[in-house]
Amino acid sequence: MTEQLPFWQRKKLHEMNHEEWESLCDGCALCCLHKIEDEDTDEIFYTSVVCHLLDDETCRCTRYQERTVLVPSCVQLRPQDVSEFHWLPPSCAYRLVHEGQPLPDRHPLVSGRKDSMIESGMSVLNVYEIKDDEIECDDDLVDFVMEEGIIFRG
Repeated sequence: MTEQLPFWQRKKLHEMNHEEWESLCDGCALCCLHKIEDEDTDEIFYTSVVCHLLDDETCRCTRYQERTVLVPSCVQLRPQDVSEFHWLPPSCAYRLVHEGQPLPDRHPLVSGRKDSMIESGMSVLNVYEIKDDEIECDDDLVDFVMEEGIIFRG
């Protein structure tokens, strides 16, 4: 019976091969929003500033393979870092699978449609205001902190 379950229901994140791991990304690009962490409380605040490498139509990184070189602050999600995924939005598939939650119907692996996150209105395209290359400096990020609850909960 477990053999008939999809890989994300029968495997732990660290057991997935590269293709399976990459396919878990739902294409929401919420992880591409800049975040500010309160050093005292470790609380994460999302901003409405998105990485300049984001494609406004596909909601994908335009330079995915070299993103961490071009944007040193870009965080590469890796199976060995799952314990640190608390900063990911609650709707993120990596976080959901790690927490033993089901993938939503809008996830491309469930819907069968690559653009289902955009179609459902659950992508960064609905929340970002500006790209990071359009602001003066990182200190300006605080001016773009979003209200609590703006990031999709699932």
